[in-house]
Amino acid sequence: MKKTFKIIGITLLIALGLLIAIPFAFQGKITDMVKKVINDNLNVKVEFNDVSLSFIRSFPKAHVNVNDLVITNFEPFRDETLATAKGIAFSMSIKELFKDTNKEPIVINSISVDEVLLTLKTDEFGNNNYDITKNDNTASPKGNENNFALDIEDYSINNSALTYIDESTNVSVYITELNHAGHGIFSSETSELETTSEANVSLSIDSTNYLSNNTIKLDALIGLDLRNNTYTFKENQGFINELPIQFKGHIQQLDNGQDIDITFENPESDFKNFLAVIPKVYSKNIENVQTTGDFKIKGTIKGLSSEETIPNFDISITSNNASFKYPDLPKRVSNINISAFIKNTTGNVDDTFVDIETLDFIIDGDVFKSSATLKNLTKNMLVNANINGVLNLANIAKAYPITLETPLTGILRGNINTAFDMKAIETNAYARIKNSGSVSITDFIFSSEAIANPIHITEANMDFNTGTVSLNNFKVKTGDSDLKATGTIKNLLGFLLSDGNLQGDFKVNSSLFKVSDFMTENEAAQKKKIINEDESLKIPAFLDCTINANANTVVYDNLNLKDVKGTLVIKDQKASLYNLTSSMFDGALALAGDVTTKGKTPNFNLNLNANDFDIAKSFNGMELLQNLAPIAKLLQGKLNTNITLKGNLDNDFSPVLSSVTGNALAELLSTKFNTDQSKLISSLEGALNFIDFDKLNLNDLKTQFEFADGKVAVKPFKLKYEDIAIEISGTHGFDKTVDYKAIFNVPTKYLGSDINRLIGKIDMVEANSLSIPVTANITGSFTNPTVKTDLSSGVKNLTQQLIKIEKQKLLNQSKDKVKNMLGDIVGANKTKTDSIKKLQDNSVKDILSGIIKPQGTQTDSIPTDSTKTPEKKIKNVLGGLLGGQKKTQKDTVN
Repeated sequence: MKKTFKIIGITLLIALGLLIAIPFAFQGKITDMVKKVINDNLNVKVEFNDVSLSFIRSFPKAHVNVNDLVITNFEPFRDETLATAKGIAFSMSIKELFKDTNKEPIVINSISVDEVLLTLKTDEFGNNNYDITKNDNTASPKGNENNFALDIEDYSINNSALTYIDESTNVSVYITELNHAGHGIFSSETSELETTSEANVSLSIDSTNYLSNNTIKLDALIGLDLRNNTYTFKENQGFINELPIQFKGHIQQLDNGQDIDITFENPESDFKNFLAVIPKVYSKNIENVQTTGDFKIKGTIKGLSSEETIPNFDISITSNNASFKYPDLPKRVSNINISAFIKNTTGNVDDTFVDIETLDFIIDGDVFKSSATLKNLTKNMLVNANINGVLNLANIAKAYPITLETPLTGILRGNINTAFDMKAIETNAYARIKNSGSVSITDFIFSSEAIANPIHITEANMDFNTGTVSLNNFKVKTGDSDLKATGTIKNLLGFLLSDGNLQGDFKVNSSLFKVSDFMTENEAAQKKKIINEDESLKIPAFLDCTINANANTVVYDNLNLKDVKGTLVIKDQKASLYNLTSSMFDGALALAGDVTTKGKTPNFNLNLNANDFDIAKSFNGMELLQNLAPIAKLLQGKLNTNITLKGNLDNDFSPVLSSVTGNALAELLSTKFNTDQSKLISSLEGALNFIDFDKLNLNDLKTQFEFADGKVAVKPFKLKYEDIAIEISGTHGFDKTVDYKAIFNVPTKYLGSDINRLIGKIDMVEANSLSIPVTANITGSFTNPTVKTDLSSGVKNLTQQLIKIEKQKLLNQSKDKVKNMLGDIVGANKTKTDSIKKLQDNSVKDILSGIIKPQGTQTDSIPTDSTKTPEKKIKNVLGGLLGGQKKTQKDTVN
């Protein structure tokens, strides 16, 4: 017996080993077979990680698994992914592995697909990305076309998703969390298939959502007539959300499509079934909801479904005098009447229409009535709607479990009729948008953590006209601020129903507008915002409006602007400000420019004009002035300036100082220094003790400066302190660092007693008017400056200059004595003959040339005798004159 068990054990181990080892021998064959089937039949690029074979997982059958399958399209959808699958598993008899696929097909018994993502797409030209089977001339040769045959008993699709997009009809279907399983025998001509299905479905037609993540369930027993290709609903129960639906009828596969004959209805008539249609996330738990009245859905679908036609259908939704009340809410919704139809009577998809004959209800005595028709759904949809009623907004949350971030209050009244086609909305063809009626709201209060104060709309009235909406009256108050507005709104329906812009022209008036009233002060609220820190605020792309504003007082931070007037144009994510004027800092402000957020980084471009600004007030109130001209902190008086600047904005719409560039022109009026608290001025006074900065004349001073890369470059400008001329230039940074040069043209009288005594000895006008340039280099920062001057070297240079002047004075005195002496001699010769005069004049010229001209300046044409000094020349000339006088007189007598 022991030996027998040992033999059995060894046999089982050998069998188990073979079950594990043999698949490796067939794995290459299976991989080649899968590739061959794909290449012979599909016109796509297919990739997969590997193909595995197991005899244990589905014993006694073989189990084949294809892992990480990716199917990619060729033209015209090149490189677009058609499908991915984590795994596709097949089971078959082991003997099927020994078949020659070129001679007979392999029979598959079950298929399981896991985590499939399938995208079906039809482009605007009618091309389908799922048309992937090869044509007859490219398919495998006859005799090899059926490598697989199906004898399926079980199949399943697990945790998968399907997307269908038809660009030609603007229809999209999204199916998620799809789980479907079927069990049956497909080899018999007649049999039954037992199925279970569950998925979430969204349906959109021409931008209108008809289903939004609705849960669909269906448990059905389907009769199979494979000979006639007919599939009949037998026992079944389906659900749309929580609404039960039962089906009857059949679908028959034909050569040109499917013949459909199906009816369906909800088996119960309780109005609670209506609430069951609404997704549970909105309707909450309806188990204990009190309801009265009925609710019924019935439908028939009958006809041929083909590429050219759809079946005729007639679906009705009705309810009569119904009501509901949630047990934990105080208000009841009553007198609910619904009569709506979805029909197609021609088989042409374009003839499908929706007719909402009645949709009425009452909440706490407020009556609401509406009706609408929708036609030509798949093309240019035609809409005709009527709304007439009153809604107390506070009662909505008291009657229905809607979740609101903040409670609503206010009374909404409306009586509107509208008729339009969707293309008129999209193209702003206002003549085809027929509106009439009015809407008003009173005492509407909205509060949120995102704003500092509740917004209270005390009154708003709008009249609906063809193509436009007139805002007749709009009054709002929040915090201490108030607004009144009138205007015209264009394309309101285009904004609400499609992707159109909200257009309008408005006039806004305010007696007091505090910017802080419209901003949050709650830091906790800021932390709750789900905003990517890398993303900046954006001006809404849908805004296209012009606002003409007039405010008595605008308060922004610590700035008070009076009599504010201007025009704001918002378009294409750009806000442009035109002709804004205001009174502030005891002067006048004019501002123009724009801010745009269209690019990745928002930027601004502004031009600011200020006249008669009080310098001290403007410096304390404007951070921009503090950065551009920090020296203004030391000034008292008036300022005129023109500033042009541009740059980038950070995520909070504050200027990025390192990016700001521009230029400015400033003019000071009746201005003086306030030296009491300035370390910079005290440092200058210590280095230049001859200047009293309290007496510095800054009146009518004009200066220009440019700024870029966080630096402000001040162009040279001049001013005077008494008789000292001063020229200043240099740069400073937005970080308050400074690098300036001030050149003081200092008269000698300020340079001390030694210099003045030397000037007194000279006693010349030229010496008394002398001055020297003294350069002060100012570095460091405004709060901790360093001042260095070249005053010592300047005084030394001046001393040398004065010594030269003294030497020149002495030389000039010697020359004057000689000239006087020569003048006497020349005067005594006035009675001489012309020849003698000429000779004497030439002699005088020689003497003067020798005295006045330095020896080194004689020209080359005049010979010189270096041995003859001026003294010798004078002596010789005098001697000649005296001796020659006698001779000349004698000759003259004869």
